[in-house]
Amino acid sequence: MDKGSADKSSALVKGYERYLRLERGLSDNTFRSYRFDVDRLLRYFAEQGIDPLTATAADLHAYAAALHDLGIEASTQARLLSGARSFFRYLAMEGYRDDDPTELLEGPRLGVHYPEVLTVEEIDRLIGAIDLSRPEGQRDRALIETLYSCGLRVSELCGLRLSCLYLDEGYIRVEGKGSKQRLVPISGRAIHELQLWFIDRQATSVRIRRGHEDYVFISLRRGTALSRITVFHIVRTLSAAAGITKTISPHTLRHSFATHLLEGGANLRAIQAMLGHESLATTEIYTHIDRQMLRQELREHHPFYGRGPSEK
Repeated sequence: MDKGSADKSSALVKGYERYLRLERGLSDNTFRSYRFDVDRLLRYFAEQGIDPLTATAADLHAYAAALHDLGIEASTQARLLSGARSFFRYLAMEGYRDDDPTELLEGPRLGVHYPEVLTVEEIDRLIGAIDLSRPEGQRDRALIETLYSCGLRVSELCGLRLSCLYLDEGYIRVEGKGSKQRLVPISGRAIHELQLWFIDRQATSVRIRRGHEDYVFISLRRGTALSRITVFHIVRTLSAAAGITKTISPHTLRHSFATHLLEGGANLRAIQAMLGHESLATTEIYTHIDRQMLRQELREHHPFYGRGPSEK
């Protein structure tokens, strides 16, 4: 966003703040929620080169689709879109626009089932339920940390190879859908748990079968790469042990990753690239988003970054 556009957006937001405070008389919490929602919307517009004074209904539908594509919880999507409607009603009411492009904007149907999202406290409980005295304990801890810290699909986790880890640089190489590869930052906390797992793995008497030596997560019974079914079983078992009543799966940790980053204010396109989605924008973004920026987004917005072992 150029300086002129930034100044214009800033002036619009200041006027909107006065409207919320003086005319609507919102409480501090509600005011902060509306401000967060409009900041999220304007950041998206800036990324896409859209002027809020000329934004169209199609632009708003694209924003709604972007939130949905990230797997954001339906209630969070609904709240963000409600904030967008409030902002554009203000612009129309004050004469900044002749129309309200959000009039036909539909939010998610909250009655439809969407994947559950865990709170940070629930994820801590999930990890805390792991019995480290069991042979598989450290493996399972590294597994959960990697799923959540990197937002991986279960297939990507099962296919993760030792040769795809660049732990000194703080990245892993992930093979996603259609055999497309991407680099994803990994937290110092997840790196630490992986390193402890590698110590346990080397000390175990299990014989790893030929062709499976390069896989990160292996079955200590069979000596083969973990299957999707086994990972589902691990997550469900830990969920029950942690007293979590939500019906969750490995994909729940991926949705939690995206939701927590978005709610923390992370860049939509950075989240898009880390998840390996294509529907948010064209695949061109994979060549234009700087790797250091991706890592910085995680440092600033992921709740587990900055906790535990220091970052690289």
